[in-house]
Amino acid sequence: MRAMILAAGRGERMGALTKDVPKPLLRVGPHHIIDYAIYHLKQAGIHEIVINVSYQAEKIKAALGEGERYGVAIAYSEEPVRLETGGGILQALPLLGNQPFIVMSSDVISDYPLQRLLALPESLGHLIMVDNPAYHPQGDFGLCGKQLDLKAVPSLTYGNIAVFRPELFANCHAGHFRLSELLLPAIKKGLLTGEHFQGIWHNIGTPQDLQRAREDSNLRPLASETNTLSS
Repeated sequence: MRAMILAAGRGERMGALTKDVPKPLLRVGPHHIIDYAIYHLKQAGIHEIVINVSYQAEKIKAALGEGERYGVAIAYSEEPVRLETGGGILQALPLLGNQPFIVMSSDVISDYPLQRLLALPESLGHLIMVDNPAYHPQGDFGLCGKQLDLKAVPSLTYGNIAVFRPELFANCHAGHFRLSELLLPAIKKGLLTGEHFQGIWHNIGTPQDLQRAREDSNLRPLASETNTLSS
């Protein structure tokens, strides 16, 4: 199985912090934010990773290289004009192959056990849902057993970690579109499953989010072999 890390955003809500540094390269502890995603994918046995890049793409590529220092192989899907989450995944499909693939955001730090997603999903996609953060109290959608349901309560927040089958994108057209434009109709048709995860989860969208992650005593430095990767 391969994986995709979404890293094309501008990080505009981070203010001056991302003027000269793309958000995936900001630090939490001794590591870049994106290091956590790469490390946990490797720990789950994923060694082929696609990263989409747009804003300050060359800095991300220079920092991460082809993945040798991480013990993985990194391929880049470059977006001269940002395609948003859905469009970015669609463009990267030729790099991801014809098997199910994991998708996660570069600005999410979590201890969700990604190895759970290695089992091929029975549905077209399986999403990790989390408790609603303060900035998104209304949530996105809920769960009825394992089935995602737009009307189920409580409503939870999509944690930006999932596994998808390429068939989910079969009728999409190239261009700029959000993943939610694809997920919501699929949920209405009963095509997506999910689970509620209650472990460590940080979605770093603002300077305050970054500070909370930096102050989280439950976040540990990554294994020693990665400690020098971000230096």
